[in-house]
Order: sequence, then structure tokens, then C-alpha cells
Amino acid sequence: MKTNLNQLSKEELILFLQSLGQKPYRVNQIINWIYKKNTTSFDDMTDLSKDFRERLQTAAFISNPVLLKREVSKDGTQKFLFELEDGETIESVLIPNNRGDDCFTLCISSQVGCASGCKFCMTGRLGLKRNLKAHEIVDQVIAVKRFISQISEIPGMLSLKPEGKTDKITNIVFMGMGEPFNNFNEVSHALSILTELVGFSKRSITVSTSGIVPSIYKLAEINPVANLAISLNATTDEIRNRIMPINKKYPLKKLIKACREFPLPPTRRITFEYVLLGEINDTREDAQRLVNLLIGIKSKVNLIPFNPFFNSSEFKQPTESKTQEFQNLLKKAGLTVIIRKSMGADISAACGQLKATYQVIK
Repeated sequence: MKTNLNQLSKEELILFLQSLGQKPYRVNQIINWIYKKNTTSFDDMTDLSKDFRERLQTAAFISNPVLLKREVSKDGTQKFLFELEDGETIESVLIPNNRGDDCFTLCISSQVGCASGCKFCMTGRLGLKRNLKAHEIVDQVIAVKRFISQISEIPGMLSLKPEGKTDKITNIVFMGMGEPFNNFNEVSHALSILTELVGFSKRSITVSTSGIVPSIYKLAEINPVANLAISLNATTDEIRNRIMPINKKYPLKKLIKACREFPLPPTRRITFEYVLLGEINDTREDAQRLVNLLIGIKSKVNLIPFNPFFNSSEFKQPTESKTQEFQNLLKKAGLTVIIRKSMGADISAACGQLKATYQVIK
């Protein structure tokens, strides 16, 4: 049975190469080809001998998810539908960020579906198919990196790279399909690969959770290898129980306590994501309760007006004036808060919309 090199840590890769009679220094060449040059073919590894490449071809392979579909939003957001080896599918979203025209944030998935059941999220309504392996998480990054680095136009698709520019992924967020902390071990391994082998800095990666309290403490124990984001979305247990079932197991008091105890380097903050649901959690009282909850926590608040999806009629978007008022109340209390513009809504790529067409495509 062939070995998938993408599944191996650096230490495991060294041992594998030694089993093929190769010196340990070869590992850096392999890592450079897979994670920096984004190759999937041993034939491309021209600084390796022909004999070595033939041995690799016999004993190993480089995994690569199949790109089934790519959609481009009018705002420049791009959604990728990938097929995994077992036929399951996941989505990743590439979002233009504010660092420049050629810089992107990549939103990746950690599970096929999601078991959290958040009522305002399409993915949560699909249920959980399975966890992703660490290499399936990282492969999303490599596949999109490979795609945006291509100079020539792909048949049937517009090239992403304007002449003279080099597109690059500057940030990664675990905010796609799934609850990352319900797949903690594989996510942790993926974070190690992304930082140690692919070369992303810890500051450029964010992991978002709906509030799996024990895993917040576990992340703290490994000396945060990523930024922490909390999908909060309510200021009372009553409302949070209604829209986020996870709150019944880990209520606000326990969640906020874990956030207060989370170790933060001097320049880092916890991001609290707050999906504004019209006439449910967007009142002046909610704003004041949110201020009270976050007192003493180094934080940033992202306000996200609800993004409708098929069969989501129980929720509605807040009015623009309500959204602005909510932000102003938080700012007046001294919180750092932004209204996060929903990107990719026209292709169902905005927050809470992923896999809206799952049944049709599948």
C-alpha cells in the first residue's frame, strides 16, 4: 500500500525516506516541493535523482482533492467545492482581504457537515458526515495555493492572477464546514503542518469554535498555535440555547470563564463573532449585556448581519440602523468592534451558507 506523504509529520517523513535508503536532508527537498511549490507529481522534483523519483512513485503518493466546482462572486470571493478520496465533498472559500488586491484569506473546513446544529447556519442543518483528517484540512490550502499560483488560464475558468501580480494567501481561518474543536486532534496536527511545513505564522491562523469549553483549555495547553475566535451570537442562555444547542452543555458562564482564563500574548485578542438576528439578539439590552460579558477580556467583536439561506425564514436580517446602533453602543463602552461585510453571499459562500447546495451537487 502506498504512503500518502501529506499525512506525515517532518519526523515521520524522515523515517520514511530512510526506509527508502535516503539521507535525512532529503526531507527538506520533499517539503519544499509539496508545501512550497505545491506539486502533486514526483516527476516535477527535478533536484532528485531519477532513481529516487521512481522509488517514490512506487512507494508513495501526494494527496490532492478533486476540484469539482469553483464559483466566483461579484465581490471577488471564490468558493471551491472539493471531492475527497471517499467521495464526500467539502467547501473552502477564498476571500479578498484588506492587505492588498493580491492578498486573500482562506476559510477552510474541518469536518464534512457539522453536528453543532446552530439554527442560523446551513451547514449545521446537514448533520455530521465525518471528521476530516489533518492532511485533508491542509490539502485545501495547498490545492487553492496551487490554483491561484497558476499563470495560464485553466480551460473553462478565468485565471485569478492578473498580469504582473502574484496572488497569495495571507490568512487562514477555520470557519468553514464543521466545528474544529469536535475534531481537535486532527485540527491540532493540521495546525502543526501549516505552521511548521507550509510556513504560515501562528498569528495568521484563526480557529473558530461554537464554544467547546474543554477544547479551549486544551488549545491553551499547547501554547496557542493559532488565534481563538468564539461564535457567541447571544447574551443570555435562553436565546443561545434556542439558536445554538451546544450552549445547553457549555452555557455562557462556563464559556466566558474559559475565555477569561485563556492565555493571550501581549498583542493578541480573542475574537467574538456575533451574528445579528433581527429582533432576536439585536436589542440595546443585548448590546449592554455583551459589554458586561466581555469586561476584562482582551477582545475584538465581529458583528455579522445574518445571511439568509434556503428554508431559513425563521430568522431575518437586522435593519441597517439596528446594526449601526448596536455597533455604536459597543464602541461607546470601549470595545473594539467592526461590522463584518458578508462576502460571497451571491454564491452561498457567506458566513453560515456553506454547503447550501450539497444535496443538489451530491
